[in-house]
Amino acid sequence: MAKTAVIAIGGNSLIKDKEHKSVPDQYAATAETCKHIADMIQQGWNVVITSGNGPQVGFILRRSELAEHELHPVPLDYCGADTQGAIGYMIQRSLYNEFHKRNMDRHVASLVTQVRVSKDDPAFENPAKPIGSFMDEKDAKKRMKEEGWQMKEDSGRGWRRVVPSPIPKEIVELPGIKALLNDNIVVYAVGGGGIPVVANEVGELEGIAAVIDKDRASSLLATSLKADVLLISTAVEQVYLNFGKENEEAIDKMDHMEAQRYIQEGHFTPGSMLPKIEACVEFIKNGGEMAIITDPPNITRALKGETGTRIVAGFAVPPPPERRS
Repeated sequence: MAKTAVIAIGGNSLIKDKEHKSVPDQYAATAETCKHIADMIQQGWNVVITSGNGPQVGFILRRSELAEHELHPVPLDYCGADTQGAIGYMIQRSLYNEFHKRNMDRHVASLVTQVRVSKDDPAFENPAKPIGSFMDEKDAKKRMKEEGWQMKEDSGRGWRRVVPSPIPKEIVELPGIKALLNDNIVVYAVGGGGIPVVANEVGELEGIAAVIDKDRASSLLATSLKADVLLISTAVEQVYLNFGKENEEAIDKMDHMEAQRYIQEGHFTPGSMLPKIEACVEFIKNGGEMAIITDPPNITRALKGETGTRIVAGFAVPPPPERRS
């Protein structure tokens, strides 16, 4: 039976730098990443792809702000749905063309994915995820009064809207993802961490203004699918201790308890490598066999153990038995 991998591709897979943000640029970057994913699929893996969507949501919000004198604003949950469709289209077309070049009889489907969070999540009491454009204090306070937005001043650069980042609890479309995988379909799902929804008093789902961390959502998806591997594709080939310092050290392999110790020692940057390591640890703690962090060109080499950083289960050493006098 073919093994299953959840591959979480990061922002560098869609936008390489500040000079390449246009839609054609994003497609070119996506196509390059999909070549490496196709290598993996050609080797017999079943694959579910997830992605970030932060810049793309930012673009939609900015367009909405600029056009609000004429058009209605786009709510944040709908921004998530829009980007899932657009990024899914780029991945579908890229992989279709790659399969065509290789004479591979494989197909790709994108699934607009809702992810349920708890309305009692502590994140709702402390919104901290910045979204949208910077604005001055006057406009910020106007938004707070008229829209009910929560705003924070950002180190002298201006004010930005902040929203909660709750923990993902359930992938609503999981049965659909499983059905597609069972039919040998490559799936794009849980884009941007999924569209955050909560269940109301009668069990119906309601979209909310929040952002779910895509690595946490990818970890939950990998656990829910009982995937063999969670692979987080990012900007670096390996994870480093003391990154950026003279004594930086690449990590080839660590168990999840070592990873937790490194987290406590402050080796990983919040908002960058830290959520990736935490997502991998969570996957392993929930029964996953292995997680890998590497960059797109090294996906297949990392699967062979030739590069990347591999995170596996560790086992606590039991204390020695008490000596009897």
